[in-house]
Amino acid sequence: MDQLALLFIVLLGAVISVPVGDRLGLPAPVLMTLLGIVLAVLDFVPNVNIPPGLILPTLLPPLLYAAVRRTSWRQFSANRRPIFLLAVALVFVTTICVAAVAHTIVPGLPLAAAVALGALVAPPDPVAATAVAGRLGLPRRLVSILEGEGLFNDVTAIVLYHVAIAAAVSGEFSAWHAALDLVLSAVVAVAVGMALGWGANKLLDLLEDATLQIGLTLLVPYASYVLAEELHGSGVLAVLTTALFLAEYAADADNVLTRLAGHTVWDVVDTLVTGVAFGLIGLELHNAIRTASGRWGELLGWAAVVVGVVVFVRLLYLLPATWLTLRLHARRDSDEDIPTSWRETVVMWWSGMRGVASVALALAIPLRTDSGAPFPDRDEIVFIAFGVIMTTLVLQGLTLPWLVKRLKVQADTEREQEFERELAVRAAKAAKRRLREIESVEDVPDELSELMQRRAFEIGLRINPQIGDEERREAQEHRVRRLKRVRRIQSEMLSAARHEVLAARGEPGADPEIVDRVLRHLDVRSLR
Repeated sequence: MDQLALLFIVLLGAVISVPVGDRLGLPAPVLMTLLGIVLAVLDFVPNVNIPPGLILPTLLPPLLYAAVRRTSWRQFSANRRPIFLLAVALVFVTTICVAAVAHTIVPGLPLAAAVALGALVAPPDPVAATAVAGRLGLPRRLVSILEGEGLFNDVTAIVLYHVAIAAAVSGEFSAWHAALDLVLSAVVAVAVGMALGWGANKLLDLLEDATLQIGLTLLVPYASYVLAEELHGSGVLAVLTTALFLAEYAADADNVLTRLAGHTVWDVVDTLVTGVAFGLIGLELHNAIRTASGRWGELLGWAAVVVGVVVFVRLLYLLPATWLTLRLHARRDSDEDIPTSWRETVVMWWSGMRGVASVALALAIPLRTDSGAPFPDRDEIVFIAFGVIMTTLVLQGLTLPWLVKRLKVQADTEREQEFERELAVRAAKAAKRRLREIESVEDVPDELSELMQRRAFEIGLRINPQIGDEERREAQEHRVRRLKRVRRIQSEMLSAARHEVLAARGEPGADPEIVDRVLRHLDVRSLR
């Protein structure tokens, strides 16, 4: 088997793992990691030869961009305090604790290398957290915090990692320069992200074709990441800034086709890239086995200790941090999302799975220092990091559904339904306001005005039938049944039309381009 065949198997697994995971009640990223492990132990499967420096720039930008599409700047702003406590403060605390323990238990491990190990295992993975927690019906406030933590903690961890690696390679360290690098990296990243977001927004206005607009959104995350890194900024923060800018300012309510097609394309990209990323984690078992040859007991012991530090530092940090946030929340009128019970705090603790960023940073550790000597204990660091990633991802990922069910932590469906009803009412009122504006400048016959008034109300009623009284709900249900029958018959008619047009493609003298154009018209008509 060659590398290309292996890539095809991983991509196929990424597609199949979603329905299999839904049926088994297991997260697709965890299944992909297990698939990677199985492939790694097979003799005929080759080692993955991806340059470490390409892993983060290739996998992280689309994953971050896809994750940000599900949130908003308002949500981040409202949750800035818990996100800061988790994405910045907790990363620092975890890095320090892991570095101190690793420096103590691993003979001869320099402090700078220990800090690098702490930084690369400190950030929970944003993709793992949202992919696993998002399918369990958790309260939206928990998912929001996990998303915010996962998206921003990579920024802190990667900067700490680079500072530690530079100190280990050069043998020099300056706390002042490290702090200055952190600030400059953030400033450059935000500037690049805002500039590219503004430029991409202008280009989207010029590109009226949905295909070109979606193609641009596929390029923007990579452009933002690469440009920021070239200017010594944080590529991760630049992608987040660009994505948030576009989510806030590039949304055109009337651009229906681009929005529908864009969601489909990004769902495909998210599924495939996530599958490759987590499959790659499992495939790295090759390197871990080679490193541990003859030293299994020693290396497994070190990895187990570091796993314990990573897992329990998060718990010991979350308990007082959640208490403090609750106290501050009670003193002021705030709409931020916070855990409201010890059960939700436990679920947040167990959701701290490591993933793609940790693997990429571990593999990106240089082979040699500036003096030409081998990087100190590089193989040991990679093995320990792999142990942390596999334990947190597989163990916590597989047991999180059980824990959520056991603790009975579920979303507040009544609150969500109430918000949906509120949106339905607002949508109907907006339609009625627009109708009145049209009637003020146009002569609309009474019968047409009455029909449009009913249609305006039906807009909200179709979103949420509960906004109407019993008589109107029954009438709406009758109309829905009739509409379903009409659509079924119309669907069969359109299907016959599509088959006839498609059959013409193979007839002598038929122009395939014209056939495809007519077929697209029928396809669009079928979506209405």
